[in-house]
Amino acid sequence: MKRVDLNLLVSLEALLVERNVTKAAARLGLSQPALSAQLNRLRDLFKDPLLLPMHRGMIPTTKALDLLGPLRTSLDQLRGTLQGHDSFSPTTTELTLSIACTDYVEAAVVTPLIVALRGQAPKIRVAVHRLAPASLAQQLADGDVDLAIATPDPYQPHLRTRHLFEETYVLIGRKGHSRIEGGMTAEGFAGLEQVIVSPSGGGFATPVDVTLEAFGYHRAIVASAASFLAIPDIVASSDLVALVPRRLMLNRLTQFDWMDVPWLSERFQVELIWHERTHGHQGHHWIRELIQDLVGS
Repeated sequence: MKRVDLNLLVSLEALLVERNVTKAAARLGLSQPALSAQLNRLRDLFKDPLLLPMHRGMIPTTKALDLLGPLRTSLDQLRGTLQGHDSFSPTTTELTLSIACTDYVEAAVVTPLIVALRGQAPKIRVAVHRLAPASLAQQLADGDVDLAIATPDPYQPHLRTRHLFEETYVLIGRKGHSRIEGGMTAEGFAGLEQVIVSPSGGGFATPVDVTLEAFGYHRAIVASAASFLAIPDIVASSDLVALVPRRLMLNRLTQFDWMDVPWLSERFQVELIWHERTHGHQGHHWIRELIQDLVGS
């Protein structure tokens, strides 16, 4: 094979991921004609069309699909080697970090991170993406997302993870609520009119209801919100109560009547999740350490 220009391989990776010359060119910072010329060189190099035009975008040939895995592995290893030797200084390094998370994690974890970065690393920018579990692994591999803060997927063992915290729930009601008091039984809890969160929209049940059914009770759910962030305002202006993640309310519990629910075992793990391609990057490593420090403080 002829001597290979590394830039051509980077372009091939982008083309195989995007399957669209315009999108791949934008990703690489190249003009569309320049990338089209590189694609022609790649076709000549590999003696294969690599990508075939279709109605919307392009489809890879069998040879192109065979190349993608080894190509990405090799380029990721090279990026890691180069990044590992980069000099990183929090006060001067310019970096944009894309984080995928839920709105709850954005409020409880990412907001304190952004505040901390303004003081410690003012040239680091944060772009928050709403968490899409089904496509997260691909987003991390493609570089669309650098870091996720979420409950880990046991079916994605190739992703790197780091435990942040275990989250529990508290029951909140408006100030002066007559029924928020210690020692509440499952029966008493089920008798309260409640608002829950249904991220997918429209649901009126959560895993908590499975626990209640084991005790023989069904709770009175009268409203279903799409976000935990809406819950405090709903509760503060009504007699409804709600279970909310404790960390979301850390700075607001004094504004509500609240209590722990000892018989409720519902809890979930929150972890940092990232891809091998960013593992050796000093800046990303520093940010992961900062997040760990923030949630532990």
